[in-house]
Amino acid sequence: MSEYVATVEWVRGEQPFLDNRYSRAHDWRFDGGAVVRGSSAPGSVPVPMSDPTAVDPEEALVAAVSSCHMLFFLAYAAKAGLVVDRYVDEAVGIMGRDDRGRVSIVSVVLKPAVTFSGATSPDAAALAELHHRSHEHCYIANSLRASVTVEPR
Repeated sequence: MSEYVATVEWVRGEQPFLDNRYSRAHDWRFDGGAVVRGSSAPGSVPVPMSDPTAVDPEEALVAAVSSCHMLFFLAYAAKAGLVVDRYVDEAVGIMGRDDRGRVSIVSVVLKPAVTFSGATSPDAAALAELHHRSHEHCYIANSLRASVTVEPR
């Protein structure tokens, strides 16, 4: 069993609160020292109450799914003797109503493009198998109710 900790901190400061026009910007702090500026999505709460330069929770969820899949993919590729030079995923999360009628991220589509070098490159079937194994083992995808699909580019 493992435990993961993130500290999320929002401070009101001098801004009014009860008028509902307070800033949603806040900080995410992680155990390694990284600090990420977070905010509500501008589509949910308009600017200036949202910070469009910050990461919103919806984007973070999509990035977490993509990152988890990529890390498993890289590990399986290395184990198979494949040299990956570049991995780029333009992942997309779709917000909608789920089967319970609740607004949620209902699907995440990963669109990885992988560049290989070295003596061996995988054929289409081997590449599909690497993505399949990565998807099956991704902790984040396994934690979601949303569908997660992989569409290699």
